[in-house]
Amino acid sequence: MLTLSMVVAGKLTAQAPPPAAKSDELTINLADAITRAAKYGSQVQLAAILVRLAHEDRVQARAATLPSLSALSQFIYTEGNGTPSGVFVANDGVHVYNDQAVVHEDLLALFTRSAIHAATAAEIVAKAKADVATRGLTATVVADYYAIASAQRKLGNAQKALGEAQAFLDITRKQEAGGEAAHADVIKAQLQSQQRQRDVEDAAVSIQKAKIALGVLIFPALDLNYRIVDDLSTPTSLPVLVSGGLPVFNEFRTQATGHSAELHAAAAGLEQSKAELGAARSAYLPSFTLDFYYGIDANQFAVRTNYPTPESGRSTLPNYLVPYRQNLGYSGMATLIFPVWSWGSIRSRVKQAELRQQQAQLDLSSSQKQVAANIESAYQEAQTALNQIESLRSSSELAAESLKLTLLRYQAGEATTLEVVDAQATANGARIAYDDGLVRYRLALADLRILTGQTVGGTP
Repeated sequence: MLTLSMVVAGKLTAQAPPPAAKSDELTINLADAITRAAKYGSQVQLAAILVRLAHEDRVQARAATLPSLSALSQFIYTEGNGTPSGVFVANDGVHVYNDQAVVHEDLLALFTRSAIHAATAAEIVAKAKADVATRGLTATVVADYYAIASAQRKLGNAQKALGEAQAFLDITRKQEAGGEAAHADVIKAQLQSQQRQRDVEDAAVSIQKAKIALGVLIFPALDLNYRIVDDLSTPTSLPVLVSGGLPVFNEFRTQATGHSAELHAAAAGLEQSKAELGAARSAYLPSFTLDFYYGIDANQFAVRTNYPTPESGRSTLPNYLVPYRQNLGYSGMATLIFPVWSWGSIRSRVKQAELRQQQAQLDLSSSQKQVAANIESAYQEAQTALNQIESLRSSSELAAESLKLTLLRYQAGEATTLEVVDAQATANGARIAYDDGLVRYRLALADLRILTGQTVGGTP
């Protein structure tokens, strides 16, 4: 964590107070909004489900390499024809009972673990993408949160501009009544007042639109009965470049690289593609399986027959009777299968895996360059926005002072209506620009913190 900081200094221009909270209105700060979005945001929930799915794939891939145990319970009835086996010579008798435990294992699967590696890498990719979704949602929440703050401040500025316009309209009417101003001045002031009234109405609508955008993310059902905490005027800090700049910026870039969810996802995607290539190539190898059976495969459901029975049970052999026959026992089977001809399907799958590996390598290289570009862009944006705040504050104060002086000059007959209207527009524009500068800095700071893995919405 970097410790060098630059604190926003200077007196903050007075802003219109935020709307009064209703008794049942919920007050939400930025940290609350981010926490709520993580809880109710469908993007994050979907990403979490994908992580769980990838985990189950890994569990299944690992289980596929281990011995399996199954149970078989079967009864076969064959039409009798006077022989021990009945009409179907493939059966051992008219009644056949199969009750066996079966152990199966693919021995080569114990050594070719590429499927497990691929599933493990896929789970890492899913977790990294979940992190990407979380950070993307955080950025969206920050933007929507400060869109509300900006809209509220625009409403305050619009109301203040309306008050200034109405005050000037009152002055022009008094001046006209005293014979010191023309009726054209009153008309110009009245037009200005009407325009400011429309600005107030537009600003009020903008607040509702911004609250809808954020409300969709932070509530289980759309709810507009809430207000946010306007912290734009709260002093905040930003790590800055020291002499020469490079050492500190390189530290920022290192933090961004180490905490980049996009880079983690791309790197895990490359590992996944390598494992998938190994899995595709393993199809060229033979499979060697062992099966062990233990149980009953007899004409009577019993450990041994309790009556004289043919020794072999086959109708094609002499019918030698024995007092009983042992039914409970075991058998084993070993199978070795070599792939001989598959019409090029194995080679095609290997080629696909190689191409996916090349694609994953390109994605990783692109992500590395993009992260470097993003961190530099975010840092320069935050630094520039911070450097301009003092200038914007000063411009706002100067514009307010200019308006005051222009009104005094107008009342003294030394300034025209157009000069007053222009001064009012300049003062209103300077206030809006200052608020926009504060929002710009907050958004840039949030982007920088997201890129470097720092907390957004907490203590600066």
